[in-house]
Amino acid sequence: MLNIILMGPPGAGKGTQAVTIADEFGIPHISTGDMFREAMANKTELGLKAKAIVESGGLVPDDLTIELVKERLSRPDCANGYLLDGFPRTIPQAEALAKIGPEIDRAVNLVVNFDCPSDVLVSRIAGRRVCPKCGASYHIVNMKPKVEGVCDRCGGDLIQRKDDNADSFKVRLDNYYKQTQPLLDYYQGSGLLHSFDGTTNPKLLHDQVADLLKAHR
Repeated sequence: MLNIILMGPPGAGKGTQAVTIADEFGIPHISTGDMFREAMANKTELGLKAKAIVESGGLVPDDLTIELVKERLSRPDCANGYLLDGFPRTIPQAEALAKIGPEIDRAVNLVVNFDCPSDVLVSRIAGRRVCPKCGASYHIVNMKPKVEGVCDRCGGDLIQRKDDNADSFKVRLDNYYKQTQPLLDYYQGSGLLHSFDGTTNPKLLHDQVADLLKAHR
């Protein structure tokens, strides 16, 4: 069983790898952002609580986030594994996941991390363009759409996110490293962490990760 946490800074290629890994190994890709949006849209009890907090401008507290994660991982489609993206972000969240995972027979057994130098990340993000309709991601140099400014997948107009400019991104990146380094140390100590070079060609990187997953399946 593959119960995986996917980690790495924004721009390291997590999104691209997550889709291919989930498809190849037949496990759900669980993004915490998508999870929140689904719970709010479905008006579940937890979703309504989260919506009230978000709409008031607050941050969703750990206990509510953890309950949402627990509910999502408890579903039948996670019985044979899952790929968790965007959670945990802090040591308390990791400790909570370490507790609830075994309770619902969904204990994490692999943490896959992508390392990437800051200058490479800034270059990648500044050139990123996304489709607000379907979420597809492109790059003005490395991954151009077939028609400039138009999504290959759904035909939507591509945009640059407000926080994808270089200055804003550097702030996000600093915050990520401050939050995440303790988590990497935490999972390194547990023997679950496996790090890969995020600058590797995407196809080769996928093959490297897939070899690891096949060895643990």
